[in-house]
Amino acid sequence: MYSNNISAAQIHQDYQRRVRESERQQTQAVVEPATRNDEDDEANASETPEQKKRKRRESAAVQKIKQSKEFARRKARRTGEPNGDDNTIAREMLYEKARPMPGQLENCEICSKRFTVTPYSKTGPNGGLLCAKCSKDLEDKEKKSKPRKRGPRSGRRQNQSNLLDGVTQRGAQSLVETCTKKVADNINDIEEFGDLPSPLLHRLSQILSKRRALNSRTLNLFLRPDLDSINIYDCAKLETDDFQKIFAFMPGLERINLRFAGQMKDNVLEYIMNRDLKISHLQLDATNLISDGCWRLFFHKYGLRLKSLKLSNLDFSLDDDTVEEMCMSCNGLERLKLEQCWKVGDRSLRAISTLASLEHLSLSMIREVNNDNLLGIIDNLGPNLRTLSLEGFPAADNRLLEHIHNRCHLLSKLRFTGNTICTDNGFVELFRDWTNPPLEYVDLSSTRDVDNTNPDGPPEPVGLASQGFIALMKHSGPRIRVLNIASCRHVSHAALEEVFSGDKRYPHLQELDVSFHTSIDDYLVKHILRSCPAIKKVVAFACFNIQEVQVPVGVALIGGLKAQDPIIVEGEFQGHMGC
Repeated sequence: MYSNNISAAQIHQDYQRRVRESERQQTQAVVEPATRNDEDDEANASETPEQKKRKRRESAAVQKIKQSKEFARRKARRTGEPNGDDNTIAREMLYEKARPMPGQLENCEICSKRFTVTPYSKTGPNGGLLCAKCSKDLEDKEKKSKPRKRGPRSGRRQNQSNLLDGVTQRGAQSLVETCTKKVADNINDIEEFGDLPSPLLHRLSQILSKRRALNSRTLNLFLRPDLDSINIYDCAKLETDDFQKIFAFMPGLERINLRFAGQMKDNVLEYIMNRDLKISHLQLDATNLISDGCWRLFFHKYGLRLKSLKLSNLDFSLDDDTVEEMCMSCNGLERLKLEQCWKVGDRSLRAISTLASLEHLSLSMIREVNNDNLLGIIDNLGPNLRTLSLEGFPAADNRLLEHIHNRCHLLSKLRFTGNTICTDNGFVELFRDWTNPPLEYVDLSSTRDVDNTNPDGPPEPVGLASQGFIALMKHSGPRIRVLNIASCRHVSHAALEEVFSGDKRYPHLQELDVSFHTSIDDYLVKHILRSCPAIKKVVAFACFNIQEVQVPVGVALIGGLKAQDPIIVEGEFQGHMGC
């Protein structure tokens, strides 16, 4: 029966021929070796002519395999193995060549499952064939065990970390910075720092703290009796004895800065008092295991020596009674910072207002306080203050801004954040005709109306808005270095364009934070870059209209819609406005 020149009988005959050929090849592959020892000569005499012919063909095939490149490769891989002789390897290759033909049935070498051989059937570890499932499993296992080739590392993660820190690198790092990082990379192999100067020790402390590598062992590298200061920014891995060891090895300490010092306890402060150290500048963070009684005793004994005191993240100690003792005993304090101290309240504010020597004050409150106590601080301390930082006073009103305007005339830094009451007109009156010199550091972030159902705000803008921002830059623009107006959402596009117009210059402005200003776009960023020739860092999180701006070399643009792309553009900024 023929159809389109195809015969079913012919197909059947071809299949039977392939089956017979396959059986013949398998029989040839498993016959006895052609060469035997002398003791097998008698058996050779009884062989039939057909068997002798088969052996000669097999021997010739083995000799041909031994001359192939694949045989040489296999022999090199198996040198020294028990089954690595030439005949064994050649016969294994001969057996592999006698594999079943496609279409035949075969048992899987691994799972013994019966399957149909195809041209794509893989060979197992021992030379047999594998079914489709075992072939896939073997291929996956080989992929996992094979080491992945790594291309050249671009260091993008480190570059992004540097950008978040406001660091932009032009060219190679300095030799000092390179050596410092190399020391930090091999910190576990270093026995001592020798006579490294204090600035390099400080830089090493910053790097190791960022890497969470400061522990009892690495701390010893910083303990030198000839130094009068120590700065450890991550003490989370230090134990109580480690803190005591600091003051035992460094009797000349005057400046102490220990962050995340959670294991610092009463006995450490008692040890300081017994040693009669000359500490004048103290900064501690998260020292919640020191009791109020120990703090009061410390202030009573060391109060007259302290010039600077900074305490932060205390939720267990430092209550109003302790702060009152501090203010009575520390009459010479010039700098005071109380940040996120949960027990500080109205009594503490009244006590702080008596510190007539204060020049730098920073308060970050958790508890709600009476506005009159805050106004009392400004009235009493304002004339001497050079820096003022107020956070966590959401209910303060325009009277606070009026008191700052009337009483503060020496400020170089002003931070007032998180307020929801003061109006834009209050900020205008603060900066208008203010006899204070131009501010160098201004942070008025998150001063805005928080009614999310009314994004445009009330008729009279709450927080720093357009007119207040214009008044601020008119007063402090010539000298301002750092400006943060993040989340002041009522500053309009027109106000920003007026402040950063093409003919205005702010020669000292280096850092600007305009995050969460939906009006900021490529056009305004270009104006900012032109108006601020010294700018180094622009923070613009959630400014979704920044998309294609060209950033000059040396400027870090953080945030924006395409912050994941490379944002350091080669070449100098040419001032092309594109408008």
